[in-house]
Amino acid sequence: MLNRIITLIAIATISTSCARPSEKVKESSLTKNNKEMSSGITDTITLGGGCYWCVEAIYQELKGVESVASGFSGGARDNPSYEQVCSGATGHAEVVQIIFDPKQVTVDELLEVFWSVHDPTTLNRQGADIGTQYRSVIFYHNLEQKEIAEKYKKKLNDEHTFDNPVVTEISAFTKFFKADEYHQNYYKENSDQPYCTLVIRPKLDKFQKVFKDKLKGH
Repeated sequence: MLNRIITLIAIATISTSCARPSEKVKESSLTKNNKEMSSGITDTITLGGGCYWCVEAIYQELKGVESVASGFSGGARDNPSYEQVCSGATGHAEVVQIIFDPKQVTVDELLEVFWSVHDPTTLNRQGADIGTQYRSVIFYHNLEQKEIAEKYKKKLNDEHTFDNPVVTEISAFTKFFKADEYHQNYYKENSDQPYCTLVIRPKLDKFQKVFKDKLKGH
């Protein structure tokens, strides 16, 4: 597991600024998600690792992941605008909310990917994207996720997997504000755009190579 993380550390060094137009975002809560998951088969976790376009594109490829939504969590303001989030004043982070089938993919596997595809050692920064909105963060939805995340983070630091300590925030999930539809499925619908070809595509290529046994269709 740690070998794959080491192999993918270089991915986090590829980044240019993630600039987007203004938007209003739509609220979604854990309670609402639980109602939608009436079958009881799926689970939810919310992760932030820099620009949500990149993180979304990667998790959409992972076996067992049923849906990925880009948005904001961890802030004090309800229904913030994109400009408000970018100012850093709201405390929100860019995140993806992942609904997954725990019979096909475990929380450990989700976090293995998470710590592999961004730099969890830089505080409030991913490459050229700087600010608290780009912080490395895990918003856990239950105590089991919290325990797994904390143990995994400790293991990474104890084994000095990275040159610097992992600073990923681990906090309880409260609310998720879904970004405008323009930001959903961004890579799939805009793969020819410069940010996609220069930043997302190289990360996705390396992810697909290292995690090929965990991709959908395999």
